[in-house]
Amino acid sequence: MFERYARQLLFGGIGVEGQKKLSASCAVIIGCGALGTVIATSLARSGVGKIRIIDRDFIEFHNLQRQILFTEEDVVQQIPKAVAAERHLKRVNSSIEIEGVVADVNFTNIERLVQDADVILDGLDNFETRFLINDVSLKLHIPWVYGAAISSTGMSRTILPGETSCFRCLLDTPPGRGQVETCDTVGVLNPAPMIIGSFEAVEAMKILVGSGEINRDFLIIDFWEGTFEKLTISHDRNCPVMNRWRADCMQNISAHEPSNDANITNT
Repeated sequence: MFERYARQLLFGGIGVEGQKKLSASCAVIIGCGALGTVIATSLARSGVGKIRIIDRDFIEFHNLQRQILFTEEDVVQQIPKAVAAERHLKRVNSSIEIEGVVADVNFTNIERLVQDADVILDGLDNFETRFLINDVSLKLHIPWVYGAAISSTGMSRTILPGETSCFRCLLDTPPGRGQVETCDTVGVLNPAPMIIGSFEAVEAMKILVGSGEINRDFLIIDFWEGTFEKLTISHDRNCPVMNRWRADCMQNISAHEPSNDANITNT
């Protein structure tokens, strides 16, 4: 059954039991651009049992410089990214379930799209949707992996509800238009999303197999300059999402605590 993963099974962090966990897992990738295509390719080849890829866009020629799943034929045929990704990955691994969803992720549909996920992966190019992922991650207690790549720089962080600080502890509100650089303004070198996407995929695999070696730091890498930074992001006491999550947890605990009447026996 696992013959195709023979070399992966030899790795001590996975093994047969880890492979079984991967096969029984569901990963949701939101965004199927430079990061998302790398993540999806890696997880599909690694044998994650169900992969849902969500993106609203169609493939354009300028995407081919860095979005590794797509071809010139996809551009000519004007295929949505999610559809093309599903089609190509089913040829790569027919033993797993690949679901391409053409949708604009927003507050009305995100819970439905991720509710069965064991991990959520960020393949996005905007902060607004990342904030949605963060909030629903805490609400549904689903780990998620943040990633971004621009110019020659990439960054990533794994967020574990109840264990690490959240994305809003780093940024309390999304930056306004024009406040941050984008790939449209400063470009991107294709090795940056390839490496960051691979890093996200590894973190997802560690989450899915139950590894204790998950990265909790905020990583910043400049691939052109050859620099690497690790930052620790502490809990923000004023973070509204973390505070609401804690309050909900306390309510759930209180709801399941036995009342004084529970010890009274009817006679």
